Amino acid sequence: MLARVQSATVVGLDAVAVDVEVDVGQGLPSFAIVGLPDAAVREARERVRAAIRNAGYEMPARRITVNLAPADTRKEGPAFDLPIALGILAATGQVPAGALAGYVVVGELSLDGAVRPVVGALSIALGARQWRRRGIVVPEANAAEAAIVEDLPIHAVASLAALGRALAAREPLRLWERRAGELREAGGGGVDLADVRGQAYARRALEIAAAGMHNVLLIGPPGSGKTMLARRLGTILPPLTREEAIEVTRIYSVAGRLSPRGALVTTRPFRAPHHAASLPALVGGGAVPRPGEVSLAHLGVLFLDELPEFRRDALEALRQPLEEGRVVVARAHAAVVFPARCMLVAAMNPCPCGYLGDPIHACVCAPPQRLRYLARVSGPLLDRVDLHVEVPRLPGAALTSPAPSESSAAVRDRVVRARARQAARGAGAGTDALTNGTMPLGLARRCCVLEPEASAFLRHAIDRLALSPRAYERIVRVARTIADLEGADAIRLPHVAEAVGYRTLDRPVEGMVNAVGE
Repeated sequence: MLARVQSATVVGLDAVAVDVEVDVGQGLPSFAIVGLPDAAVREARERVRAAIRNAGYEMPARRITVNLAPADTRKEGPAFDLPIALGILAATGQVPAGALAGYVVVGELSLDGAVRPVVGALSIALGARQWRRRGIVVPEANAAEAAIVEDLPIHAVASLAALGRALAAREPLRLWERRAGELREAGGGGVDLADVRGQAYARRALEIAAAGMHNVLLIGPPGSGKTMLARRLGTILPPLTREEAIEVTRIYSVAGRLSPRGALVTTRPFRAPHHAASLPALVGGGAVPRPGEVSLAHLGVLFLDELPEFRRDALEALRQPLEEGRVVVARAHAAVVFPARCMLVAAMNPCPCGYLGDPIHACVCAPPQRLRYLARVSGPLLDRVDLHVEVPRLPGAALTSPAPSESSAAVRDRVVRARARQAARGAGAGTDALTNGTMPLGLARRCCVLEPEASAFLRHAIDRLALSPRAYERIVRVARTIADLEGADAIRLPHVAEAVGYRTLDRPVEGMVNAVGE
């Protein structure tokens, strides 16, 4: 007898519908799974056998063939365990055939018949709603995650035995009750920009970066506060909208990084990979393409501490994501696209010993060592960093000053107002570009018109600093953000002058050494 159960798999971030066709026919006992299954899917044979027996059902000693259609799409992971087991029970008459018609079923089975969680439940739920299915059957541990999708009935199951009994009795499946507490907002981690003493120049640069979604490079000696500043950048970013939160949650769901409760991610991500991270770990990839750190930081912050210590190939691979806001992982059977629209915040010492230009400690590095150290960060990558910020060592008076620093909440209010101006400008141009750092080039040229004095100053700076066309474009975008923070419609000379001041490393390598050491 033939039975069909609808299921799904995840390719990249998108769900693909899969029909699980189970035929139990005459012949010697065997169990075959076809339809481009990977090793985890092929191993479902042993899990399904044990789960059916331990759930109190009979495993037929006949020829069992399972086809996962469409056959030309690669099937990965253990999410097909539950639909395969239900197909066998339906084909042998142990549960009513067609009882789950119109439902998408996913779930991994343990040997005792319990249903374990799977990755990508949110993407599958979004696909089920798009395909206009009656509902989705998921493990209990994935129910809160799938319930993020509105207008889709969610049915949570704890075990194959409980689901089989409900189907055999023709009882309606238990609906998962959506709870307001599931869509909670995580805390800010207890950090605040008010914790930072002094460093007014760096604080100003972070405010500009947050307002326009610009990339930042922090340069300074050890202990000057670079990491402390970077970790507080997320506290001045605007909150995620619900659509953005779902987009971020999908990435974490596919990567298997959601919390056990599976709640909606409502705070902007902050990712800080170690400098030993490989290229696939940083940008994504692997035999089964998975999102990397740059995608896990989507709509948030990617912090690279000790930037020159990262592998050169990994840093160069960041150039496309920083420019296009996405990562394309190409494989022989398919090309997968992961979103990667994040802010890059990097930190580095000015030289190998870290004390070039320090007023207290003498630098012990020879000039060739300094050149080699700075050359580890390529010019094309620096071109994509909008703000080069020096973070000097603080004097004792600044560290011990009782004067309070401005809080994250106060800075975030200005950032939100500047982002609102950018959103209104984008809406007026008929685009969804919300920040100066990510708006299309054509829109940037229409919106970022300089006053004559500002234009003349920038022409002189281009010749003096040998700026590339990309660096010129970045300076204009930063100047537009500075004007937005002030509530100004026109880009004036002070805005451009401040933006040019953040390009201290945008010159030949020999000049970079001198600039950092000043």
